[in-house]
Amino acid sequence: MTVRLLLADDHPVVRAGLRAVLDTEPDFTVVGEAATAERAVALAAAGGVDVVLMDLQFGAGMHGSEATAAITAVPGGPRVLVLTTYDTDADILAAVEAGASGYLLKDAPPEELAAAVRTAAAGQSALAPAVAHRLMDRMRTPAEALTKRELEVLQLVGEGLSNQQISKVLFLSQATVKSHLVHVFAKLGVDSRTAAVAAARERRLIRR
Repeated sequence: MTVRLLLADDHPVVRAGLRAVLDTEPDFTVVGEAATAERAVALAAAGGVDVVLMDLQFGAGMHGSEATAAITAVPGGPRVLVLTTYDTDADILAAVEAGASGYLLKDAPPEELAAAVRTAAAGQSALAPAVAHRLMDRMRTPAEALTKRELEVLQLVGEGLSNQQISKVLFLSQATVKSHLVHVFAKLGVDSRTAAVAAARERRLIRR
């Protein structure tokens, strides 16, 4: 059976490189490319795609995890294999919760990429070893792991947003934002926003 692929990445060079690698596999056919997440959603909805290789960051506009959620929400739609440079807890959790069938890093060797595509096409989970390890660590110490919402709040703190701005972005009350930060401080063993961001970046919980 031929696996029909859609490449979603905003960098033409990356898409060209992926196409060159995937075209060497006899059971793969690249049927489309998308430079934006919105375009990826539209092409996936049009049909004729089995697996979408989805980047997470597209600059302005829809995020890759949002596109993943939109694609996987359609019954019988294609599988989504996230292919990104980010291996933070915040990105991994967002992608998994959005319904991604797999999560791979862009430095994966060609044979690992091909195996992940076939695994995703078969409806099974395909996780990079480093990603699987991080998820296992979270499962072993659930009381210490930051929740998806706590990671979202902390990521925005790291981007310089105030509690008021965060409340607007995430549609939360300021009191709820403060509550999340109190929990974050306790879990990370810190007592300030700056220290929390520094600790989270050091542990690769959020992006630098």
